[in-house]
Amino acid sequence: MRILKKIAIAFTVGIFITSCVAVRSNGNNGLPPGQVKKVTGAKSARNYAPGHNK
Repeated sequence: MRILKKIAIAFTVGIFITSCVAVRSNGNNGLPPGQVKKVTGAKSARNYAPGHNK
């Protein structure tokens, strides 16, 4: 019974640890906003900046 309890606790802790991973991409393929602006021909790099929510 103790082994089952330890396995359950380890499983629960593992779920909590792995669920905290947040991977976010801004869709720029690793390029800075200014370089994406040049590639797309846009007039402003504001739309490609990571904090812009428009």
